Formats: sequence, structure tokens, C-alpha cells
Amino acid sequence: MYHFLHYFFLLFHLLLILFNLTGWIWKRTRRAHLLVICLTLASWTLLGFFYGVGYCPLTDWHWAVLEKIGKTDLPNSYLKYLLDLVTGMDWNAKLVDGMAVAGLAIALIGSLWANFGKREAHSPSAD
Repeated sequence: MYHFLHYFFLLFHLLLILFNLTGWIWKRTRRAHLLVICLTLASWTLLGFFYGVGYCPLTDWHWAVLEKIGKTDLPNSYLKYLLDLVTGMDWNAKLVDGMAVAGLAIALIGSLWANFGKREAHSPSAD
């Protein structure tokens, strides 16, 4: 059961990260993206006051599953875990944290612009 949960969290978390980075691009997903990215930001900051900046409950749950499987010495960053796993390299934690913050900032700005940016006026011409 824990192996199933491991792969579930792996896939779900990866899809969530990809949605956070790109969901603002498509008109159909813009509102959902704004909600999800705001929840992510709230988790990283508001929950971060209690659990550490960048806190994500999904990471916490996945780490608990991995510990049941016997994996230890997990990094603080889920993104670092993914990059290490996929590439087989040991990524620099500070670099990965910077990439995560930059990605979230760019996606948040994109989402705010896509949802609330200046729209073309459709008023009749003054001629």
C-alpha cells in the first residue's frame, strides 16, 4: 500500500507543480490556477510560520510514506527530491530553493496578469 501511495504522491505532486507553473497560460484554467497558486503561497508562508518557510503538506505526507518504506535522509525540498530522483544528480539545495521561489513568483505574476490584466475596451468608437 505504501508503494502505491509513494507513486500517487509522486505523480500528484509533480502534476501540481506543473499546474502551478503553467496553469495561468490557458484561459480555461486561469481562475483555478489563481486559487491553487494562492493556496500554495499561503502554505509556503502562513503555514511556514509554524512549520518552516516553504512548508507543503503534500511533502509532509509523502515523506511519512517514504519513511514507512524505509527511505531516510530526505531533503527539505520536494523539488530537490524530484530533481535528484529524475537526474541522478545531487542538486544544490539553495539553487533549487531559488528556482522554486522564482518559478512561483513568475507564475503568480502571470496568473495575476492573465486574470486581472488590462483588457481591450470594446466600446464604440467616438467618431
